[in-house]
Amino acid sequence: MASKPGILTDWPWKPLGNFKYIVLAPWVIHSIYSFIVKDEKEKDLSTLLLFPLIIWRFLHNQIWISLSRFRTAKGRNRILEKSIEFEQVDRETNWDDQILFNGSLIYVLSKTLPGGTHVPIWRLDGVILTILLHAGPVEFLYYWFHRALHHHYLYSRYHSHHHSSIVTEPITSVIHPFAEHLVYSILFAIPIFTTILTCTGSVVSVFGYITYIDFMNNMGHCNFELIPKWPFSIFPPLKFLMYTPSFHSLHHTQFRTNYSLFMPLYDFIYGSMDKSSETLYEDSLKKKEEFPDLVYLTHLTTPESIYHLRLGFASIAAQPQSSSSKWYMWLMLPVTLCSMMLTWICGTSFVVERNRFSDFKLQTWVIPKYNFQYFLQWQSESINNSIEKAILEAEKKGAKVLSLGLLNQGQELNMYGELFVQRHPQLQIKVVDGSSLAVAVLLNVIPNETTQVVLRGTLTKVAYVIALTLCQRGIQVVTLRDDEHEELKKSFGKIQYKSNLILSRSYSQKLWLVGDGLSKGEQMKAKKGTIFIPFSQFPPKKIRKDCLYHLTPAMETPLALENVDSCENWLPRRLMSAWRIGGIVHGLEGWKEHECGNSISNIHKVWEATLQRGFRPLILPNQSKF
Repeated sequence: MASKPGILTDWPWKPLGNFKYIVLAPWVIHSIYSFIVKDEKEKDLSTLLLFPLIIWRFLHNQIWISLSRFRTAKGRNRILEKSIEFEQVDRETNWDDQILFNGSLIYVLSKTLPGGTHVPIWRLDGVILTILLHAGPVEFLYYWFHRALHHHYLYSRYHSHHHSSIVTEPITSVIHPFAEHLVYSILFAIPIFTTILTCTGSVVSVFGYITYIDFMNNMGHCNFELIPKWPFSIFPPLKFLMYTPSFHSLHHTQFRTNYSLFMPLYDFIYGSMDKSSETLYEDSLKKKEEFPDLVYLTHLTTPESIYHLRLGFASIAAQPQSSSSKWYMWLMLPVTLCSMMLTWICGTSFVVERNRFSDFKLQTWVIPKYNFQYFLQWQSESINNSIEKAILEAEKKGAKVLSLGLLNQGQELNMYGELFVQRHPQLQIKVVDGSSLAVAVLLNVIPNETTQVVLRGTLTKVAYVIALTLCQRGIQVVTLRDDEHEELKKSFGKIQYKSNLILSRSYSQKLWLVGDGLSKGEQMKAKKGTIFIPFSQFPPKKIRKDCLYHLTPAMETPLALENVDSCENWLPRRLMSAWRIGGIVHGLEGWKEHECGNSISNIHKVWEATLQRGFRPLILPNQSKF
């Protein structure tokens, strides 16, 4: 929102929320119906194609969003090093409003303008006229309107909203108040109106021009330089006819320079070109791929989780992942199935996110495997090969730590990562599963006055350690199943605290530590007001409304951790899983040992180091402190 919002700031369909797409329904239905029922000579293909144009614009923009986020995460040719935060993501979630508005506008004009229907597919004179009208009136008028928007009156009421994004993303290009976009629509309509009214318009000229505008807008705001030097060497005047991402990036950092739309010509003519434009362009092209100090290796969870990645839909990635699919995910089913096929074929990890903690560089890599694949025995070798390849690649790039996330550290899969250390005894990179911090987080969640806890779920490394530690502290650990009780007792060996390990089926305890395998029936037997605290990587399914379900082991991240603009799976904003934080702290402290297999680091040392780095524990609603 602008600092002093003016009139017509909000889009007219803002009250409709996610139902705003209904504004297109009458036009789309009418065009399809008319094409079907009318005689062959009266059918209007040009109007029918307007809806595919709208769909193409959505897809085109999303391709740029994903490409930009992927390239800036890797670091090569990145222009600005500053971070993007949740506030910017929230401000830019309505990037599709301009597509809805322009789509509706084109439908209306096609029905009202003379020659607006039955437009031919191709006319060369219309294409040439469109190019000339854009290079002349559109670029010239835009330049002066843009300069006017930087006058303090208009800037504070309108254009400051756009400039709130210093580090731009492709969709930043269309984030404007409604009134401002009205003027842009009029400007860009000049070539379209003229060619239609002069009967020189064509489907190619209209569709091509709109695609050109989207392409240049997205490219200019993508925050990485992708235009090589050779075109400017071959044809030097090109620098007056086409801008580069670094050229427009300076407008968002300097504000009073580089006002041009897509052609820097008018900045040259009127002396508003930033003197550092060429230097920034060359420096951006020279920037190499960034090598991380730490790699967090995770994987896809559900088929829909591809959209929750930072490379997917920005607005979805900025919210905790829901266990239930949204209604629009069903519409995306064909794309989801295609993505599953691609990930099934591709076994190589890829970069999805970068973060920075002071001078410590972090990257998140994703293995293209889904949860269900980790439970298929015949997939184990393929998954381990992907993990091993990622470890070796991270070491090659100079990473000090590789942190195994989610099911990548399964006991049956690879013995909590020990398999890779055994295969490569000369590894310099440290393999960390983060279990020690997960245990520390759980110990500090449990209230001090607790005397009994239920431990239920698939026994993991964390479960064994937490059970032993609680028994040593005099807290009784109650198990509900004979097999779990025997396994825990066996792991204790001859330790005297074994008496605090109890087998009971009274279900009277109010605090349960739960993992994978907790059944619906067991949840229903718990007392009203029971607190379920997961010790597993994945949260239990919430069955009871009269009980409290705590988050999986996690902590709040400090502000020093930069570029946090997406949620980690189901965790709320700026919360991070204990396993992931454990790897970060391991790298920050420079610890030289691996934390994998059955070994576990000193819990107290890890906890204290984590707090000193600024990470903060979560407090249960009925707790004032740990």
